[in-house]
This record gives sequence, structure tokens and C-alpha cells, in this order.
Amino acid sequence: MKATAIAPSNIAFTKYWGKKDEVLRLPENGSISMCLSNLLTTTTVEFSPDFKKDEIIINGVDEAGRAIEHLDRVRKLANIDLKAKVVSNNNFPSGTGLSSSASGFAALTLAAAKAAGLNLSEKDLSILARQGAGSACRSIPSGFVEWLDGDTSDTSFAVQIFPPDYWAIADVVAVVSEGKKEVPTSAGHALAQSSPFMPVRLGRMKGKNDLVKRLIKEKNFKEFGELTEAEALELHSIMLTQKPHLIYWTTGTLQIMKLVSHWRAGGLPVYFTVNTGQDIHLICEQENIDKVRAKLKELDFVKDIIVNTPGEGARLVVK
Repeated sequence: MKATAIAPSNIAFTKYWGKKDEVLRLPENGSISMCLSNLLTTTTVEFSPDFKKDEIIINGVDEAGRAIEHLDRVRKLANIDLKAKVVSNNNFPSGTGLSSSASGFAALTLAAAKAAGLNLSEKDLSILARQGAGSACRSIPSGFVEWLDGDTSDTSFAVQIFPPDYWAIADVVAVVSEGKKEVPTSAGHALAQSSPFMPVRLGRMKGKNDLVKRLIKEKNFKEFGELTEAEALELHSIMLTQKPHLIYWTTGTLQIMKLVSHWRAGGLPVYFTVNTGQDIHLICEQENIDKVRAKLKELDFVKDIIVNTPGEGARLVVK
């Protein structure tokens, strides 16, 4: 009873912030995202009667907590009580705003379900992954994805809206700090409603999601980029006005945010977005990847550059 899965991180063009239900991880609003081709987690899960306890090794370090809770969900569905060994590795920094929990729990969900003998649909895998980490549900389907917020567990899951090859855009990640963020995303979600601007945001999200889907369908890069950048700033305005406030950006994050507008003024069509962390995503058309990478290479505070195109969702490794 052993299986290995690979799952991508994803970048949200419209963001999820705040939860209707903390236990089920039902989001306050739906969101639109893209799976990333080169931010990946590989996870192997083995259930065995020989194991006396669960063993979780993430990037070479013994862990526990939420991963064991997630294994319990799988065991309940499969009606088994076997302990498991989990070995999981990311090919990118964890805890810096690159959504390692999304790729991690998506890979864990698929590998654990397969190892436990379950044959779940993509919808059911997405629902299950969401319970481990909300954004993990968006890493189950491939390509461009919509997470339906829903009011119950069965109605909150992610679906593909366009395949990976629909639009030749890219997400060039600038890693500005490899240190983990001080405040976990889950703690930030719990404070979202303390921002006086949260009701205004929630009232706008359905229309914004409908608009970004239309812009992707039309491949309208300029308006899409403008919306994506404005949405990232709006998300962080909620964090800045929560109580206590939440500031994820570093000086490197801010420098790149300011430089992007200068690069656009100079004729390079590129836009930024930022998740709940310090590392920054630069969205461009694939024909401009080399130009964006060259700009980032000029910055001595950028520790790494990771180029992503629209990627596959969670998949099993066939051995």
C-alpha cells in the first residue's frame, strides 16, 4: 500500500482571504488561479501494519500536526487503521509565500488516497485536499482553475476553466528571502474580518472573478495584468488593516513592486502579484520571459528566479 504523487503550487490571480468555516476551510470568496509548472512537491505515502506510528518527513525534517490529521481523514474514508510513513520534498523554498502548503497537501491527498486503495474523482480529491489546506484544492486540476467557494463541504472545490496550453503566459518568481514568514497564513485568515474594508472586498469578489475569467478567455493580457496587480494590493490592504496588522513584504518585495511599473513604462509588459509572503510573482507573456529574467538578474538581492508556465495538476508517479 504505497504511492507517490507530484503536485504543483498555484498562483491565485484573485485571492482567497478569510474563511466561512475554519474546520472545513470554506473560503469567504471564490478565486481564480493557475497551476505552476516548476514549483512542485513530490510525496510518497506508505501504509503498513508494520508501522507502530505515523512518520512524517518533510524536506528531510520530522514533522507532524496537520499532515497526520489529513492522514486520519484518508483512513476514515478508506476504513483502515494502518499507520503511515510520509516522505515529502519541495523543489522550492517553503513558508515564503510560494504556496508550499497547496502543493504539499495536494500531493499528500493524492498519494495517501491511492495508497489507501481509494479511487476518488478529481472533485472528491479537491474537496479532500481543501480540508488539509484551502488552496490545495486548486492544485488538483490542471491549468487555469476556479475554486468555487460553496456553503458546504460538498460544494466547495476547484475545477479547470482552461487547460494549461490555452494561454502562453508565465509566472516568473523572484525569491527575495528564503526565511520562513513570521505569521502563518492560517493565523492571518482568522483575523480577516477585523479589517474595516473586508465587507467591501467581499461585495466585489464575484464580479471580479467573472471579469478575470473573461479576460483569460479573451487573452487580454493588459487588462488581465492590471486586474491581477490591483487585486494583490487589495488583498494586502486587508492584511495591513487587520488587528493586529499583518505585513509580509520585505524591502526586496517592495523594490520589485516599484521597479515593475518602471519596466512597464519602458515598454516591457509585466505585472506583479504577491501571495501571503515576501517572494513575488511576475506575470508576463512567454515571449517576454527572457527580458523579465534579465531584469531580475540585475538585482543583487534576488536569491533565485523560477520560471513557470501553466502546469499540470496533481498526478501519480508511475513506477
